[in-house]
Amino acid sequence: MSPLFSWVAKVPEIISSIRQAGKIARQEELHCPSEFDDTFSKKFEVLFCGRVTVAHKKAPPALIDQCIQKFNHVSGSRGSESPRPAPPHAAPTGSQEPGRRPMRKSFSQPGLRSLAFRKELQDGGLRSSGFFSSFEESDIENHLISGHNIVQPTDIEENRTMLFTIGQSEVYLISPDTKKIALEKNFKEISFCSQGIRHVDHFGFICRESSGGGGFHFVCYVFQCTNEALVDEIMMTLKQAFTVAAVQQTAKAPAQLCEGCPLQGLHKLCERIEGMNSSKTKLELQKHLTTLTNQEQATIFEEVQKLRPRNEQRENELIISFLRCLYEEKQKEHIHIGEMKQTSQVAAENIGSELPPSATRFRLDMLKNKAKRSLTESLESILSREPSVCEKEALPISESSFKLLGSSEDLSSDSESHLPEEPAPLSPQQAFRRRANTLSHFPMECQEPPQPARGSPGVSQRKLMRYHSVSTETPHERKDFESKANHLGDSGGTPVKTRRHSWRQQIFLRVATPQKACDSSSRYEDYSELGELPPRSPLEPVCEDGPFGPPPEEKKRTSRELRELWQKAILQQILLLRMEKENQKLQASENDLLNKRLKLDYEEITPCLKEVTTVWEKMLSTPGRSKIKFDMEKMHSAVGQGVPRHHRGEIWKFLAEQFHLKHQFPSKQQPKDVPYKELLKQLTSQQHAILIDLGRTFPTHPYFSAQLGAGQLSLYNILKAYSLLDQEVGYCQGLSFVAGILLLHMSEEEAFKMLKFLMFDMGLRKQYRPDMIILQIQMYQLSRLLHDYHRDLYNHLEEHEIGPSLYAAPWFLTMFASQFPLGFVARVFDMIFLQGTEVIFKVALSLLGSHKPLILQHENLETIVDFIKSTLPNLGLVQMEKTINQVFEMDIAKQLQAYEVEYHVLQEELIDSSPLSDNQRMDKLEKTNSSLRKQNLDLLEQLQVANGRIQSLEATIEKLLSSESKLKQAMLTLELERSALLQTVEELRRQSAEPSDREPECTQPEPTGD
Repeated sequence: MSPLFSWVAKVPEIISSIRQAGKIARQEELHCPSEFDDTFSKKFEVLFCGRVTVAHKKAPPALIDQCIQKFNHVSGSRGSESPRPAPPHAAPTGSQEPGRRPMRKSFSQPGLRSLAFRKELQDGGLRSSGFFSSFEESDIENHLISGHNIVQPTDIEENRTMLFTIGQSEVYLISPDTKKIALEKNFKEISFCSQGIRHVDHFGFICRESSGGGGFHFVCYVFQCTNEALVDEIMMTLKQAFTVAAVQQTAKAPAQLCEGCPLQGLHKLCERIEGMNSSKTKLELQKHLTTLTNQEQATIFEEVQKLRPRNEQRENELIISFLRCLYEEKQKEHIHIGEMKQTSQVAAENIGSELPPSATRFRLDMLKNKAKRSLTESLESILSREPSVCEKEALPISESSFKLLGSSEDLSSDSESHLPEEPAPLSPQQAFRRRANTLSHFPMECQEPPQPARGSPGVSQRKLMRYHSVSTETPHERKDFESKANHLGDSGGTPVKTRRHSWRQQIFLRVATPQKACDSSSRYEDYSELGELPPRSPLEPVCEDGPFGPPPEEKKRTSRELRELWQKAILQQILLLRMEKENQKLQASENDLLNKRLKLDYEEITPCLKEVTTVWEKMLSTPGRSKIKFDMEKMHSAVGQGVPRHHRGEIWKFLAEQFHLKHQFPSKQQPKDVPYKELLKQLTSQQHAILIDLGRTFPTHPYFSAQLGAGQLSLYNILKAYSLLDQEVGYCQGLSFVAGILLLHMSEEEAFKMLKFLMFDMGLRKQYRPDMIILQIQMYQLSRLLHDYHRDLYNHLEEHEIGPSLYAAPWFLTMFASQFPLGFVARVFDMIFLQGTEVIFKVALSLLGSHKPLILQHENLETIVDFIKSTLPNLGLVQMEKTINQVFEMDIAKQLQAYEVEYHVLQEELIDSSPLSDNQRMDKLEKTNSSLRKQNLDLLEQLQVANGRIQSLEATIEKLLSSESKLKQAMLTLELERSALLQTVEELRRQSAEPSDREPECTQPEPTGD
């Protein structure tokens, strides 16, 4: 195989190593969510519009607007009939009033060295100011390099929402959809930030990116926010982050001065002569000139004398100017003290310790560059090896071709240093350094030009050497070997001296040098009968050459063979790609199993037996289960005996289906049927509240503990989608825990559907409304339950003025998830899906009643509240299971309805009897009126549902009556038919009886005449 093809054969191995390194890097990014952990980071939800390659690192005023136009143009050219519609809150181009000019915010931040913040005013239609007149339309067109290949808008059909995270020294763009970092830029790479003029809800920044050829170019990333206020907040946050980073960088890296710098010496000289008179300054300059060389002193003296200064001051100025020119020239060639020592250390530190944890892609780039260098070196060695092949064949080579090998002077000098003999004209082969004395190569006595060999007594006395390969041919073939040796010697111009060995030496050579696997039998033969062998070239492969040097050059491969090799290489690459895809699928499945195991990492309260698990699996596997009503007693019994943890999410969906079958007439307030994926593509105005609560939701659970990890991003998607679906509720504290519990047991989209079921079908959304009147009613209902079931506990809490809102509000808003163990909360959710929201009252009443003796022991407000909030949630498994069993036995539905009516009556009485002023009375009446209106709406909703049920029942009755009348008619018809059949039977019987009476009469014999 030729060297070129041996090099090509290594390419797939190198490519596979690079792919493996890339795969490892991607896995590290996937499994290391702490890569973008930043305690002090601020997060904003933005819509990624696209990227545009620009020509400069600074932006003209209208860059963002021009980028948006480019995006619309490119999107329209791709096939859309109309350009991308502007958002409804974005002002049109010419609709702005002349007196109101939009505020544009932009600032540059080149490498954290200079920081400027500009607020520029611009009229929407005129460019009269001097600053904006410098940026004409042609300048903007030049700034935006023409061509669609560098204008890259994002796909409107895809989810373009991102979390724009501003850290201490970096900016991250995290995709909640893919749960990965889409963009990561250091502050040093960002050169400019700007806000749109016409599109005030858009902003962008220019950053530097490396190009394929080793250079770099500038790219502008454009984003959209929900409103202008959010853009202002982002711009201010960026400014503050850049300022703090610049201060910290300055404090960390103080300026280090090199004392040996020529310009530093000039600076010290200027400091010394500052304030001196002309004579003292002249003396100081003369002292300084003595430190220069004689040539430099003479040059400065001649230049000063040519100009003929008028006085000493002018002479001093000329000397300083010439010194400055001299030192500037020296500074260009100056090497700072310790710079050479620090170069290797800095390179090692950049590769090692100073790299941030997110430098996996940088290590991958280093590996790629290293592979490129190794390939280049291999190719160079192949090119340098080609002349050596000619040398082995002893072909004449010119001096120019010898120089192609590179550094011929060094090679010749190196060979001369090893040759103590007198110099002689060197051949190209002899110009290389000789190899050391090894088993297969022995040193030469001298380097001489090739000439016919002369007899030498030292040749016959040379010790027996071990050659690289010795064949095991018999001594009968010596003549053939001698002829081959003579032929090779004549062709090379260097006849080889032959030497005959004894049969003992033959045996020794065969034993001492066995044939290696890399040598072919057809290529190496027994050359043991030959005498002195010429040394090999140092560039010659050891395992490919015999004792005589290289074999004859292989013939070139045909086009068919090359085509077959390429086909084989392509097939191997296709196989590698398929294997990589399969590995990715396996990795994804492993990640899913790991996430599922991570989600269900909590202690189960009620252990589920195998028999109960079999019952659940049988119900879940029933075909068409969503249309089959199961026995409620059977489901109650199954839930009471336990729910298997790995089937809990599926069982919740099953219970929701049974609820829909039981209540076939849903409530009037149903959400819009908007797909979950479509909701994720929109921006929410509740992003700040949601992002703040992400870190507070189950902070100790491994699935949610990583900041902006997969768990937090999935939870953000669910809460964001619901805030867009239910505009009245939006987002309320406590929803994150409810959604988090659902997310632990099912996928993201299924958890969103179950959240909709709980909020709209189960009626939980009433307690999350902005007025929270339903929550007040729930607190009153809980107090009345305590008064009726646990009077002494109620009196004890009232004595210390402890209302239920102090301890029970989190229970109702989070379904006990914020304070109690996850195993207990999961059992509470089991019962909520089965019985409804009244389970919350049952659990609260059971918890307080079972701990009544301990609560009565505390005698002040702080200890009582602390016990209920801290000690009560740390229940034992036995106590938790006892509480769950008590909940199944309680029935308080009628009491809750009575207490709700009681609350409204008392509220009306309080308003009527309270001695308030007219304004206060009016305010209370307005509040009461609004609450009554909402209650009226709820009652109307219930009334409509009841009317719908009545109408359905009436329709059913009508159907039954019509069927009854039809059955009566059918019955009459059947009776008439029966009577007719009976008559027919009677007639048939009479007819059959009459012929039987006539037959005897016909058979009587007639009398004879005898």
